[in-house]
Amino acid sequence: MLCMSHRHAPLLTLLLALGTVPSLSTAEARVRLGDTLPAHPWAVSLDAGGREVVVVYSHDCGDLGELWQAVMDSDLPVRAVNAEGTPSPAPAGLNPWRGDGATAFARALKVSAYPTVLLVQGDRILNAWEGDFTGKLE
Repeated sequence: MLCMSHRHAPLLTLLLALGTVPSLSTAEARVRLGDTLPAHPWAVSLDAGGREVVVVYSHDCGDLGELWQAVMDSDLPVRAVNAEGTPSPAPAGLNPWRGDGATAFARALKVSAYPTVLLVQGDRILNAWEGDFTGKLE
């Protein structure tokens, strides 16, 4: 008999976890779905059908451990944008974009709260969540 282990679909798990947290509802987002991303320094990923996750955060977000874990487990390319001028760490393997350009990017998006998580395809915003992340992935 074939034994199948129970495994979450990583992207679906991330989307469900973000979508069930009241403070991260898309209704509160000022980022406009369907818009293109403002100018940024990275090339569009060809992995995962051009889909990727962009996390825009600042130094005063607190512990983003659970959020970073969920994002990194999504099996999508991840971009980190550390806005507002004060360096804050990102997970190993990510090279955050920092400085005036990163802050201008966040402001052009009209981010109303940090962290903001964007699901993009190419440069088009498919979904956005803003605010504190306290979701459980189990």
